[in-house]
Amino acid sequence: MSSKQLLRSGTSIGANIEESGAAQSKRDFLSKMSIASKEAREAKYWLRLLNENKLIQINVDEYLGEIDQIINILTRIVKTTSQNLKN
Repeated sequence: MSSKQLLRSGTSIGANIEESGAAQSKRDFLSKMSIASKEAREAKYWLRLLNENKLIQINVDEYLGEIDQIINILTRIVKTTSQNLKN
């Protein structure tokens, strides 16, 4: 079951980033990127859970590093966009 949730959250990241490209406003863009950021954090949770409970037989360290980078990028985008909306 958790592998399906990982698939949902993982694919939602890309879907929301793609949708943000057609945002109708900066607030809409911010909303899509915020959702992508939350989904990235959820994907990281499921990766850790699968790994810690030995439910998968692959080393997820590389994937955890990559999802951390994605989270950092999305967090910067959300913070910058939020600040720009306030100014």
